[in-house]
Amino acid sequence: MIHNNLSFLVLTSISIVAAAVAHQTGNHNHAIDVTHSKMTVYVFKQGIFSFAADNHEISAPIASGAFNDASMTIDVSVDAAKMKVLDPKLPVNRRDQVQANMVGPQVLDAVKYPTISFRSTAINVGEGNVWTVTGNLQLHGQSHPVNFQMTKVDATHFQGAAMVRQSAFGITPIRIAGGTVSVKDDVKIVFEIAL
Repeated sequence: MIHNNLSFLVLTSISIVAAAVAHQTGNHNHAIDVTHSKMTVYVFKQGIFSFAADNHEISAPIASGAFNDASMTIDVSVDAAKMKVLDPKLPVNRRDQVQANMVGPQVLDAVKYPTISFRSTAINVGEGNVWTVTGNLQLHGQSHPVNFQMTKVDATHFQGAAMVRQSAFGITPIRIAGGTVSVKDDVKIVFEIAL
């Protein structure tokens, strides 16, 4: 009886110590809460007659992802076909045209390249909970390094922004009106991530 109680106490103690070590080292993955996370892409116009064109706001819902606080890595995946042009001021038919252009072969080519993904290769923690993130972005069938800053708001919330150059991924920015109006090559991605 004493032997059984002693064994139970030893096993319980080992379990508690193991749980405490795991908690202290943060050795686990945190899934991204896709319902409470948000990613928005901002596309800007340029050119002589840019006053006649539109800037665009695009929702890019996160399909899946995770943050590992032991390896300090983050993975994010977006379904290209589910990206949606918001542009509330545009007439519906014009917004539909922008949407078709964005997911079509001219830009994202979502049928051929259905997934946009990012995986970090390094995260450097700076002052004021500002992290510098470096990693590889897979877009339009190509993978290239990108870096950006994000802020750790609290234990489960992050926010930040990144600039991505379309031409680096083989995307030619759309031009209209004989090239007098075009989309800027650099697009801005703003995100809020909840774990």
